[in-house]
Amino acid sequence: MSFMFKPYGYTDPDALNRPEIPARIAARGIVSTEKIAEALSAALPVHGVLLLDGYVSANFALLNARIEECFAGRTVAFFDVSSAYKSPEEMEKMLAESLPEDREIDPILLFGKCVHREIESLFDTEKTAELVRKIEQAKKSADLVVVSGCGSAFSGLRSCGDIAAFLDVTPLEVTLRIRARKTANLGDGANVRPLPQVLRRMYYYDYEIMMQHRQNLIDKKLFDYYIDGNRENFLKMLPIDSFREILRIQLDCPFRCTPVYLEGVWGGTFVKHLRHLPDDMRNCAWVFDMIPNEVSVQIKAGKHTFNIPFSTIFRTEPEKLMGPESVTRFGRIFPIRFNYDDTYNGNGNMSIQVHPSKAYNQAHFGEPFQQDESYYCVKTAGSKTYLGLRDECDTDEFFACIDRAEKEHIAFDHDKYVNSFPSTEGDQFLLPGGTIHASGRNQIVLEIGSYTIGSYTFKLYDYLRKDLDGTPRPIHSIHGKNVLVTDRRRSSVDGVLRPKPRTVREGEGWKEEIVGEHDLIYFSLRRLSFDRSVSDDTKGEKFHVLVLVKGEAVLIYAKANPEHCYHAKYMDMVVVPASLGAYGILNLGKEPCQVTKTMLK
Repeated sequence: MSFMFKPYGYTDPDALNRPEIPARIAARGIVSTEKIAEALSAALPVHGVLLLDGYVSANFALLNARIEECFAGRTVAFFDVSSAYKSPEEMEKMLAESLPEDREIDPILLFGKCVHREIESLFDTEKTAELVRKIEQAKKSADLVVVSGCGSAFSGLRSCGDIAAFLDVTPLEVTLRIRARKTANLGDGANVRPLPQVLRRMYYYDYEIMMQHRQNLIDKKLFDYYIDGNRENFLKMLPIDSFREILRIQLDCPFRCTPVYLEGVWGGTFVKHLRHLPDDMRNCAWVFDMIPNEVSVQIKAGKHTFNIPFSTIFRTEPEKLMGPESVTRFGRIFPIRFNYDDTYNGNGNMSIQVHPSKAYNQAHFGEPFQQDESYYCVKTAGSKTYLGLRDECDTDEFFACIDRAEKEHIAFDHDKYVNSFPSTEGDQFLLPGGTIHASGRNQIVLEIGSYTIGSYTFKLYDYLRKDLDGTPRPIHSIHGKNVLVTDRRRSSVDGVLRPKPRTVREGEGWKEEIVGEHDLIYFSLRRLSFDRSVSDDTKGEKFHVLVLVKGEAVLIYAKANPEHCYHAKYMDMVVVPASLGAYGILNLGKEPCQVTKTMLK
């Protein structure tokens, strides 16, 4: 997995959820930027103040222009909330410790340290007080006052506003706008920093602070309207109560997130053909089917579809979605991430890599958990999976080879040091932090891992490859050697990190197996095998994530209300909310099915 630096600009139309939204709620939606401008203007009193807040990259200027058109012939005063931000120099100083620039340990400045601050940290006290004075003065003469920008409804300004709206944007659309240079870091002014540095700061500061701000606004009912801001010329708005009702209705059903697709130097073509992705994609290396902070959920409401960041949903309705135990243990985050790695008919193996332990993650990156992963082999063709070191590996010699490859570009035989197993469909590999590993060429791997904000993949060897843009792929040997657990070797990992399935329940024509559990990993990996159907139950306590890894199609439905369902196709990833309770899975094809099930231990 990597940061979503270069996502392909494609919103998968098949990942559409169709919960039964009552007509009375769907009818409250207002669609088109012009109609939204009219509705917001009409909702305000004379000399009223509108606060237009929103997520990173929201296009406030376009909506402001439409509002001004609605008030043609009358006076409108506009204020940009960024005028109250701290200076770019102050922001740089404040974030310097979190965004270190040590190119020896981090060659392309990929990593950082998580910043846990409230949005108030953006604002200068004196500048905020001056903005409040200007707003109060403008109210005396202007027919309407509009304050717009990220943070407009924060505590220092909320009392100034009569109504507030929040423009939300999905992570995919945010990244595309950043890459198009349509937006910059919060408080960055006219500073145009290199694109990788913009994205790094986004991950460690801007995204996190704005997700927390959005959560606070929703919790405290501090905005009146929610706006889907993904199509800049075709906004969609709901009153906040209607928006929350739609989320609650959706979470009464199994649902699917909208994947994000990324090309990669080792990328394959299986998923591209399976999901009919655009022809001009060179390949599809990563499929972020359910990386919590990087995907969205498309919900059909009446004639229109709202595309909502998944982070908005799990922070708004955490217990209904994830269950009280998850919220107690992990807070208001979705604690497990899911993606596919596709090397099928690709150009080689993934890099030889390792992830950090919990202690290392906390000390160096401010992350609460270690980065654990797992590989489930969905499809293979003469493939192999790298796991652990060979028993006879001389680590000093191995590290010397790594250093020569990184500094002198001298290739070496990685198979002499890194162990591999032949891969067959249904194999499960466990990769707790510190375990050296890689997916080999010609397979589809379902990667399931622990939650992290960043992606701490320390590449030890990448075959001296260049990336698709022609730049050398970075190696992180210092971090990698620091975290590598050198006693995880073939004889100790076989049967432990490559476990044998264990049946935990069964009946006529079905069974459930544990295919992977480990003391260091906080989730349980299971597999449901069945001929016609199988039943399960979240018991209102733990969410389940299901993936159809064998079979044509299944219907996943709530036992209490079978109309609350999702039709899943091969390799679709479906979330069963904790609150759903008893549910069934019905085989819609002719051949027996297998569905992986992931849940918290």
